[in-house]
Amino acid sequence: MAGPLEQFEVITHVPLQVAGYDISITNSAVYMVITLATIMIFMVGGMRKTALVPGRWQSSVEMCYEFIARMLGDTAGPEGRKYFPFVFTLFMFILAANLIGMVPWIHAFTVTSHIAVTFAMAFFIFIGVTIIGFIKHGIGFLKFFVPGDAPIALLPLLVVIEVVSYLSRPISLSVRLFANMVAGHTMLKVFGGFVVSLAAAGGVLAVGSIVPFAFIVALTGLELLVACLQAYVFAVLTCIYLNDALHMH
Repeated sequence: MAGPLEQFEVITHVPLQVAGYDISITNSAVYMVITLATIMIFMVGGMRKTALVPGRWQSSVEMCYEFIARMLGDTAGPEGRKYFPFVFTLFMFILAANLIGMVPWIHAFTVTSHIAVTFAMAFFIFIGVTIIGFIKHGIGFLKFFVPGDAPIALLPLLVVIEVVSYLSRPISLSVRLFANMVAGHTMLKVFGGFVVSLAAAGGVLAVGSIVPFAFIVALTGLELLVACLQAYVFAVLTCIYLNDALHMH
């Protein structure tokens, strides 16, 4: 029987080696392309025929646009609006990848269930925000690690805490998304195994398979909520980090 963690295995479809580097096409790469294609179809298709009174498809696209624009304006202020394309792309990619991973019967691969993917995005955000902070404030950006009105005796300890907290941002940002995706999909697989095992046993046990099946239905609804929520959390934390770099509040 397939284990609950087998669904996260990276499988090579087209092996490729260039100058000693492995750039093989894997199921992870394929589903990243599928994710991008899905976003493009959703965005371009929804705005293909813009109307004063939008239809459902156009309304969905405009709702996503306005949601991220409002969130960025509320967290990072007017100065953060110039970074809207990046934040919007980040949110849509994570949301689409999470939802595509929930599609049943096609062995869909959840791209965001791998720490390599989530950490790459989080580390890129960390480096970008840090660069923006130094560009805007120069060497004065280091004041961000010095809490205002702090007692001088506690200042060395507080600075260390602030630096460690700042350096841990890409870790916490990436692990949060990765862990939620892995935990939810593993639970679905485990309860799915219970349903199959009990149904195959026959008799009273087969009737009892209704219980784990009901859990699967409930967990699926919860996972759909988590998929959307984690995309929002990743995007809103990016906006907050951007606000810190811009305003150093």
